[in-house]
Amino acid sequence: MAARIIANLLVMGSGVLGRAVVQAYRKAIENANKTGVTKETIQNISRMRKTMTEAEARQILGISEQSSWDEILQKYNNLFENNEKNGSFYLQSKVHRAKECLEAAHQSSKGEGTSS
Repeated sequence: MAARIIANLLVMGSGVLGRAVVQAYRKAIENANKTGVTKETIQNISRMRKTMTEAEARQILGISEQSSWDEILQKYNNLFENNEKNGSFYLQSKVHRAKECLEAAHQSSKGEGTSS
């Protein structure tokens, strides 16, 4: 009889605790949306994405400043596919960001060359 009462108390207590955790989580998200913390976090992530320098991008891809765009793409494809097959999403994302950085630099240099 005592074991049954203890079991019932444990089940009821865990149900109450579970509901309290869910309510607290919902309230925390609601407060974060009200105060703008969510927007700020997203902006910080966006800023971090854009901070890769050309030198860092070239180092990640293992290319020199004299590398052509075709060489950059070939190196990118090799590194991206290797990380896709064998493993690291983090490295794969770094390779992708490096390509984006160099692509932006390539586009701006093409734009400067044609405007002269």
